[in-house]
Amino acid sequence: MEIRADVTLPFPLDQVFAAYRDRMPELTEYLPNIRKIEVLERQDKVGEVYLVNAWEGGGDIPKVARAVLSESMLRWTDYATWKEGTHSVEWRTEVHAFPGAVKSSGTNRFVAAGGGTRLEIRGDLTCDSARIPGVPRFFARTVNAAAEKLLVGQVSVNLVEVGKGVGKLLAKDAER
Repeated sequence: MEIRADVTLPFPLDQVFAAYRDRMPELTEYLPNIRKIEVLERQDKVGEVYLVNAWEGGGDIPKVARAVLSESMLRWTDYATWKEGTHSVEWRTEVHAFPGAVKSSGTNRFVAAGGGTRLEIRGDLTCDSARIPGVPRFFARTVNAAAEKLLVGQVSVNLVEVGKGVGKLLAKDAER
């Protein structure tokens, strides 16, 4: 299922691109559903940066939901290759719960837009519920469609929130 969202920020392209790439751990202050973002690996090459970030969700998740969700369901790792020449990032995400059951990947573009920057988030998410223990095979197709719709909706909202978080971080910088 397609992931598609846009965020426009009133800051220059290079500033937004660099903040998004280099300051991700600072964003937790602006993301109520994220407890922690940790850079696990960074490789810098000419015009390109490869990053591996570990995410830990769960900030404002209600206690009732926490009773059902395991810690592994609230953790994921993203792998991203940032390309300075095209102001783009190719990414893929691995969810720690149910390895191989949920796959998402895509390419985001940062585009100059009227003195600011538009982040174009594009990707795909698929769910293979046959890899989730306890889901009967005959029910897998129905579960896949429902899970993909739910997850794409939540992922899209979260990606927009991350973009807004970058905007808040840069606004705070501008106040200094």
